[in-house]
Amino acid sequence: MEDSSIPTATQNALTTLEWIGRKENLVVSGPSGTGKSHFTEGLAHAAIENDLRVAWFTLETLESTLARTKIDGSMAKTVARICRADLIVIDDVGLLPVAADAAEAFYRIIDAAYERRSIAVTSNIHPSGFDTIMPKTIATAGIDRLMHHAHFVQTQGDSHRLAEALAGRGVVPLT
Repeated sequence: MEDSSIPTATQNALTTLEWIGRKENLVVSGPSGTGKSHFTEGLAHAAIENDLRVAWFTLETLESTLARTKIDGSMAKTVARICRADLIVIDDVGLLPVAADAAEAFYRIIDAAYERRSIAVTSNIHPSGFDTIMPKTIATAGIDRLMHHAHFVQTQGDSHRLAEALAGRGVVPLT
């Protein structure tokens, strides 16, 4: 927590998990390697330790999960199953190009969870730029719902991973 660019007060407020009980969302945005996924993973673990259900996806795994349902027509059932989780995490939005099916999956989960469940999204792109990686109509509608009841956290700084590697702490020398 001490090396994080996320203010301690913000970290402490979010780790109470009260926002999940209120069905609010969390969006963590910032450069690669600044602790977005690490922080969100810690919150997810805390939620599990407090007997909350958590579903964790990257945008790509969410898309592949819902793509399989198009074959047998079970999309609504699968979306409902995912939305039984108290916290739905969608990690690394914007890291890779977003295909139309991935954008649709992202929207379907946000829409189904809206005001019913909490969603945490991590992205190296600010949510206002999601329309640069997915169709504008889907991005606009999805972000409108996601951000309506959301805590927004912006990380900053250089990559922790790169800093460790450059300081020689990235690997153990082979002998």
